[in-house]
Amino acid sequence: MTDRVVLVTGGGTGIGAAVARLLAAGGDQVVVCGRREAPLRAVADETGAHVVVADVSEPAGVARVVDDTVATFGRLDGLVLNHGIIHVGGVAEVTPEQWDETVRVNLTSPFLLVRAALPHLLAARGAVVAVSSVAALRAADGMAAYSASKAGLLLLTQSLAVDHGRDGLRANAICPGWTATEMGDMEMAELGAERGLSTDDAYRLATAVVPQRRAARPEEIAATVGWLLSDAASYVNGVVLPVDGGSCVVDPGTLALDPRVSIDLSQES
Repeated sequence: MTDRVVLVTGGGTGIGAAVARLLAAGGDQVVVCGRREAPLRAVADETGAHVVVADVSEPAGVARVVDDTVATFGRLDGLVLNHGIIHVGGVAEVTPEQWDETVRVNLTSPFLLVRAALPHLLAARGAVVAVSSVAALRAADGMAAYSASKAGLLLLTQSLAVDHGRDGLRANAICPGWTATEMGDMEMAELGAERGLSTDDAYRLATAVVPQRRAARPEEIAATVGWLLSDAASYVNGVVLPVDGGSCVVDPGTLALDPRVSIDLSQES
């Protein structure tokens, strides 16, 4: 059992909900926040987590979440920055409004949360884990705004580690690959509809050149977050850790040499 208090943004579904379950099972007091009350309440019913309904893309929502957490528990030891949005499109397709919203939610909001939580995290000599994406490490078609914002989150996290490592604060980031969450299922359903595939087959297609040949389970991503928050990672600071089944180490220039991979040149433009 621990007496830590950990705030998890986007805690109602997917990776955030899995993190809440893991931490609560380990004895932490968990606060889950997000914009939709129903999924947050479902996680709370399962884990005993404290719920704060707030839009952390707005300064008022950030203040509400941090103030409520400290007022309820008297401290804040850990912060998991898990929320985010995606607007699909390349530089020519993404509108300025979509760009602004993506940066506001995926980058400015974590900055505001860290600023608001920092005095409490420093007092606790706590830890921050930012959930970024492999899209922050490698460019992908139609992901300009999302990739740029998630890449910014990596450097924000590392800046926090450099600025406050001397104060006992640790800040690390993870970069999940495809993960079988509600959001992942929606994206696979869209991909499947385009290709005449089921959701399961769409996952198989999307992970066909991932060395482990599958998507992650949310619990696998949560386990990495839990480790980075724990004393077992006490000398891990400023790290960007891919949790992607090895996809980031694949050399696309050698895929044609792999007898297990088939490349369709008829689609070449």
